[in-house]
Amino acid sequence: MANSNNNTDTLQINKQINKLQPNKLLELIPRSLAQEVLNYGVSLGADFVEIYAELKVLTGISLDDRKIAELSNGSHSGVGIRVVKGKTTGYAHTADFELKSLLKTTAIAASFDKSDDPELKFNIDTGLITDPSIKASDFQHDSVSETFLNPNEINKSKKVDLLKTADEFARNYNDNINQVSVSYGDSIKHILIANSEGIYVYDSQTRTNFRVSAVALGDGGLQTGFESVAKTLGFELFDEIDLETIATEAARRASVKLEAKPAPSGEVPIILASGSGGILFHEACGHGLEADHIAKKSSVYTDMIGKQVASKYVTLVDDGTYSNEWGTFNFDDEGHRATKSVLIKDGILEDYMYDKMRGNGAKRQDVGGNGRRQSYRYLPMVRMTNTYLLDGDSTKEDIIQDTEYGVYIAQLGGGQVNTATGDFVFGTTEAYLIENGKLTYPLRDANLIGNGPEILKKIDAVGNDFKMSPGTCGKDGQQVPVGCGQATLRVTGITLGGTSHQ
Repeated sequence: MANSNNNTDTLQINKQINKLQPNKLLELIPRSLAQEVLNYGVSLGADFVEIYAELKVLTGISLDDRKIAELSNGSHSGVGIRVVKGKTTGYAHTADFELKSLLKTTAIAASFDKSDDPELKFNIDTGLITDPSIKASDFQHDSVSETFLNPNEINKSKKVDLLKTADEFARNYNDNINQVSVSYGDSIKHILIANSEGIYVYDSQTRTNFRVSAVALGDGGLQTGFESVAKTLGFELFDEIDLETIATEAARRASVKLEAKPAPSGEVPIILASGSGGILFHEACGHGLEADHIAKKSSVYTDMIGKQVASKYVTLVDDGTYSNEWGTFNFDDEGHRATKSVLIKDGILEDYMYDKMRGNGAKRQDVGGNGRRQSYRYLPMVRMTNTYLLDGDSTKEDIIQDTEYGVYIAQLGGGQVNTATGDFVFGTTEAYLIENGKLTYPLRDANLIGNGPEILKKIDAVGNDFKMSPGTCGKDGQQVPVGCGQATLRVTGITLGGTSHQ
């Protein structure tokens, strides 16, 4: 795989990003230019050629100890070219949108075929391609761009005021709050995808996030709590959320942990609060349902379609269309419309998640929908979007009252999973002991240790208080925004790595 980087007029393009018009990419990569680049790739003997163009601008602000710790703006723009011949894929990228550079990048992407020198396959002076096999009229053009309250049009001082307001709310929660950190981020990404099969689509994605972290000081030492919100929205996000609620929740979590006692160790019933537990299922079974792992037979769910893989209470969905959630988009990064896929229904495995290449390999008609990439510098791969368990008909209170002894986990922390086995480890950041159907006292942070397929089969109650939470998913060195969700649910037994030996 080779990369092509520009030394041309990218500075001017980057300057334009801050005032992007919705059709800017359509001007930079018009159908006629896309046609010429794709024709050239086909002329090199490729079976499939794809253009992925991207313009992105980001803002980040952080407040620490009542002082601005960061106030940054960044942007990037570029084009990635994918060339596929048989089972071989070549990829190259450039930050130069000029035709000459795009043709050269295509040649580099196709240079896995060493039969000719790629530099000699086109006229570097004119870039002209003769006998085009793809016509502009062949392209299917679709463009979806919703109207947002553009974060770039909001004065930075107004964004800073949000951080200062949240900081005061957190500090005023009680006298134990010793430190507060608040961060704000927004991004606007425009993408255009064209390929030799006739796709020519454009999408605009605006995302905004806000996070408060508080530190409480007491007899229990220093304890940290956090709360965050992130949506595929513009600055109108702050018309939908309450800063005081977010800030005081972070402060409450930190303060509660000052009274925490050691968590029990060994296998105990676990109740996961709505929203927070979704990350466990994202990691413990979601990755195992991505078709690249299935094709490599590196997933415990290989060849399990139609089989019982979870309890009857489990219906697992991946949904890139879910309104305004963190993993929502109109088109995936291969130009296919976002989809809603039922992966597990009533405990029966129904489907896997596919990008184009894995969909083609499985000879599916409905390829794509889960092809995602971090930026134009990367190849797309199968990724989750918003992955969640459907809610049930029990109430949170009933599930707790029906649990004689166990642990209620109000918030999970980070974790890791072995996709091949389903084994996982997750940390808890807010948890309580359950005794005689009631929450008694808070517990110190501990680890959940278990196996995804086994946990799915041990779910015996699901609530009706469904909630989503945002996250960032890492895979093969790439990070993408995702949503996770579930209602309150109970697992009959998970190993808890606490320090108490009651």
